[in-house]
Amino acid sequence: MSKSAQLTVTKDTPSLASSVELLKPITWFAPMWALGCGVVSSGAPIIENWPTILGAILLAGPLICGTSQAVNDWFDRHVDAINEPGRPIPSGRVPGNWGLRIAIGWTLVSLIVAYGLGLWVFYAALAGLAFAWAYSAPPFRLKRDGWLGNAAVGLCYEGLPWFTGAAALVGAFPSAEIIWLAVLYSVGAHGIMTLNDFKSVEGDRQLGLKSLPARYGIDGAARLACVVMAVPQVLVIWLVASWGHLNHAAIIAAGLLIQALLMARLLQQPTERAAWYNATGTTVYVLGMLTAALAVRGG
Repeated sequence: MSKSAQLTVTKDTPSLASSVELLKPITWFAPMWALGCGVVSSGAPIIENWPTILGAILLAGPLICGTSQAVNDWFDRHVDAINEPGRPIPSGRVPGNWGLRIAIGWTLVSLIVAYGLGLWVFYAALAGLAFAWAYSAPPFRLKRDGWLGNAAVGLCYEGLPWFTGAAALVGAFPSAEIIWLAVLYSVGAHGIMTLNDFKSVEGDRQLGLKSLPARYGIDGAARLACVVMAVPQVLVIWLVASWGHLNHAAIIAAGLLIQALLMARLLQQPTERAAWYNATGTTVYVLGMLTAALAVRGG
């Protein structure tokens, strides 16, 4: 191949580093953690099932979550060209329609891997991918509405991965207890997503996006987020206690009390302290998820 041809290929093809950056590895932790909670809650042996667990982790993080990031960046490329021109697509490091190609290709790979992990895992992956595309792509663009968009993200980051982890290990539809926990922690994650919108409230208002901070104001959205995060955990505590796991319920309750103290500080300066709360209160929240998973497992 001539030198000029090599230059053309390099220019028209994204580098591996830029492609990985498009998939945003930093965002993979949340669904991978939820999937781990699903694995724990299944009660199945961990060591003996490590190939299945590894496949499920790859599915939840690099594949499905990565796909959602590529889809989002492709359909936001014109806005990002103004607000965040250094991102892979607007900067030209992922040139042409390569962003869309990666999103479609990663969708297909995700479905193939999911099918190999079982029928219920495949159904969960299909739902997650559908929400990922609907969140960003027209005509739905769920992200334009704070209620719908945050619900989709909460479900895809918490509920569906939790379901996937349990379904992959048991090879069947998970128990009612597991479904309750997955749903409730998905609802709580809606509030966490609202905190993430504080940083872009002015831009959302200018673009006509109905994020909750843009719709209800910073203070109103902050109070709403705290309620949405807290109420599902109260229900989790009640359920876990009613299932006979009093020690686990007490640990989750202690975590909620810590979150309440942190929320009080958050509400004093919501915009400035949203990132701080995500590093503190959200950490306690996800530890409560693991505690609830251990309760169901009988740990």
